[in-house]
Amino acid sequence: MSTAPDRLRTKASWLVNQAATVAHRLALDEFARSGARRYHYGILAAIDENGPSSQATLSRCTGIDRSDVVAVINELAGAGYVERAPDPADGRRNLITLTDTGTRRLEHLEEQVSDTQDTFLAPLEPAERAQLTRLLARVVEHHQG
Repeated sequence: MSTAPDRLRTKASWLVNQAATVAHRLALDEFARSGARRYHYGILAAIDENGPSSQATLSRCTGIDRSDVVAVINELAGAGYVERAPDPADGRRNLITLTDTGTRRLEHLEEQVSDTQDTFLAPLEPAERAQLTRLLARVVEHHQG
């Protein structure tokens, strides 16, 4: 990064993009070691936090495109991590539910994500990590409405 022009190295948007590139690479590498993908973690975490959910709801709350959600759910269902069942309130859609195996998988992925966060934020003290996370969340929430 030191070869980048000062005008770039002093722009928060450029720095966030550079940091995101590093974080993305670290996450991909860590998930690949266990045969997972980043989307697996997002979908499993969303179901764990929100309970049984429709594919459309999972798409909205994770920011994953609806067509990608279908493919991810197919993968997760094939591995026994989630189950599809008709929604009693609307028979035209399915609810996706986390299985016990899915809960264990999420716990494993959560450990990987924590390790990745530690690697990514290694140069920062714990208080700085918390502050950076709070500030980034505030910027994201502002722009997402």
